[in-house]
Amino acid sequence: MWEVERILNKQWIQGKDKYLVRWKGFTAESDTWKGKKNLKNTKEAVKEYEKEYQQGIEDVRQQEREEETFRRGELPG
Repeated sequence: MWEVERILNKQWIQGKDKYLVRWKGFTAESDTWKGKKNLKNTKEAVKEYEKEYQQGIEDVRQQEREEETFRRGELPG
């Protein structure tokens, strides 16, 4: 059985969430898209990816707010 090293990306493919999986001991050439139901034994990897993904979204939104404030000529903080 192949072991997941980490989840690299997520996309909506054919009406379902699919995760790009890096397999432990393999290179990027072996990365594959798998549905969540095919990753039942790797809930921690999916959970960690979702946490990182959400944090990335929040970081981008914060940066956008700061840039908008700067464009209006206001001082940050």
